[in-house]
Amino acid sequence: MIRHCVFVRFREDIPAAERAAIHADLEALRAVIDGMSQVHFSANVSPEPFGRGFTHGFTIDFRDAAVRDAYLAHEAHQRAGTRLVAALEGGTDGLMVIDLEVTQM
Repeated sequence: MIRHCVFVRFREDIPAAERAAIHADLEALRAVIDGMSQVHFSANVSPEPFGRGFTHGFTIDFRDAAVRDAYLAHEAHQRAGTRLVAALEGGTDGLMVIDLEVTQM
């Protein structure tokens, strides 16, 4: 399984409603990408001082790398990604993505 971890720094002028709409755009991809799990989206609630200004994040679990790759190439993901980047501080400078290979027990 691939866990897609995305960390973002939203611009201060982005309202909660726009953040929720971006989450909904990503969540809607589950209907068209077989093997994509629920999108978990949250503000950073860590008490540790290592967030480096990243205010929010989300994760998506994919059955395997092929499903993740289909998600990345999908036109609906491209639209959602464009909307997300437009809402970030510094565009792609306000974005960090890490994919982890997770072994299920």
